[in-house]
Amino acid sequence: MGRNLETLAASPIGAAPIPLLPPVINGRSVVLVGLMGAGKTSIGRRLAAQLGLPFQDADAEIEAAAGQSIAELFERFGEPAFRDGERRVIRRLLGGAPLVLATGGGAFLDAETRALIQDRAVSIWLRCPVPVLVRRVAGRSHRPLLQGGDPGEILHRLAARRGPVYAEADIIVDCIDESQDATTRRVLRAIAAYQPPRRLPVALATGGYEVVVGERLLARAGALLAPVLPQRRVVVVSDATVTPLYLPALRAGLETGGFCVESLTVPAGETAKTLARYALLVEALLALGIERRSAVLALGGGVVGDLAGFAAATTLRGLPFVQVPTTLLAQVDSSVGGKTGVNTAQGKNLVGAFHQPRLVLADTDTLASLPVREMRAGYAEIVKAGLIGDGDFFAWCEAHGAAVVAGDRAAQGEAIFRACAFKAAIVGADEREEKPENGRALLNLGHTFAHALEAECGYGQILHGEAVALGLGLAFRLSALLGHCAPAEAERITAHLAAIGLPARLGALERRFSAARLLAHMRHDKKMRDGRLAFVLVHGIGAAFTDRSVPEEAVLEVLRGEGCTA
Repeated sequence: MGRNLETLAASPIGAAPIPLLPPVINGRSVVLVGLMGAGKTSIGRRLAAQLGLPFQDADAEIEAAAGQSIAELFERFGEPAFRDGERRVIRRLLGGAPLVLATGGGAFLDAETRALIQDRAVSIWLRCPVPVLVRRVAGRSHRPLLQGGDPGEILHRLAARRGPVYAEADIIVDCIDESQDATTRRVLRAIAAYQPPRRLPVALATGGYEVVVGERLLARAGALLAPVLPQRRVVVVSDATVTPLYLPALRAGLETGGFCVESLTVPAGETAKTLARYALLVEALLALGIERRSAVLALGGGVVGDLAGFAAATTLRGLPFVQVPTTLLAQVDSSVGGKTGVNTAQGKNLVGAFHQPRLVLADTDTLASLPVREMRAGYAEIVKAGLIGDGDFFAWCEAHGAAVVAGDRAAQGEAIFRACAFKAAIVGADEREEKPENGRALLNLGHTFAHALEAECGYGQILHGEAVALGLGLAFRLSALLGHCAPAEAERITAHLAAIGLPARLGALERRFSAARLLAHMRHDKKMRDGRLAFVLVHGIGAAFTDRSVPEEAVLEVLRGEGCTA
């Protein structure tokens, strides 16, 4: 009987080897990276024994193959030739059965070797303070990079240059000056806690990008962003609520990856999404001396993403942009697709631009601080995906929606990934919402009603997701009135939304609406064409379509049926 990895991590090192391959390792190797003196070889041997895997030391393999020491190879052939041989040895070692591999300090810096390790192994950076490294390597004459200088100064330079690259490892373990057994247990605990992020491509004619969904992504932000940004300088835009919660962790993750980080804070809430606030943000970016290769990073919910994205789209005629959404609604909807903008007195998002992000980092850890009301509001956009074109996903939502809202990590991760995958497929086929029928416009299911409700209530008085939930029910009831779907379908989704705790009927709000006023707001909708209202209707759950021939009287009848006055 094997023990689980958490139990093994707490057990004394040195017991009989136990074949134990957690899912993240199964079928893959474990590669240790880091500076000289970090303990890759000694820790690697102990780790291999505990995992029941063979151990190999890349430097030892190179020396055996060449019949010379590393120092002799450096002296005789130079570092470029050594790295070429190192690359070939590592490729051979990773081409067979899983093992634990200790690499030389410079191996992970080689882009080809790094890509190979990332493809075939779980990489672990043993991050060790330079003073500890100096004590460990003192007096060792076989370290060629330490020859001809002060070891402390050399190691500080190496740490500064290599650290941002080491940060691209899957797992980072901070190694203090402790016993090797203690460090091995630390590594085992890190492996036990590691959940690899899920990556979702958004394929566009202009090139596309990835949505990365997972835990602990803020800590790895620098490593994840470095390959997709032209410069390691970012300006983080966040709001007054999110800044104290998540900016410190994001800043640390970016700085570990070698980024220069500056930040700007805007007021929280929908009322910040105005032309005036946009102008202030652009002026603040310019005052920082931002350059065209510098990136704007939105850290927050949909409001921050829309506002920062619009500023990025227009400042210096376009800056690289990154979305780091911290609300459920932003993670499943507004961060994906490139829509940015601000509200006006006439309506929602009437001034804006399409500006695709270079990357979306959906760190599900940030949902832990989300109030339940906002969690429910975000859930409305998840349900919307199933109602538009995936009846099986809606059935999944009926079974697991309560768990998503309650904070179940597995359920949240699955819901976010599936909702993003659905949206990515639609955006990829119609990036700028140019198809005359269906296409990206389908994502507006419920939104014609929702935007009218938000405008009538006053922005910020009702959450966008709450308005969407009401709009979904109204869209289904309008479809039923026009004979497109069975009334029972509308009742089914209304019952589910109500069970989650979302407002599902207008009567759930503590006010009465005028049907005529709501219709007037709809006439300012940006989807109007040739003076006609655009609605997304349904033939049933998972079968949405666009319609520009809906009689206004039918819209008024549905609204009056919800208790609206004339």
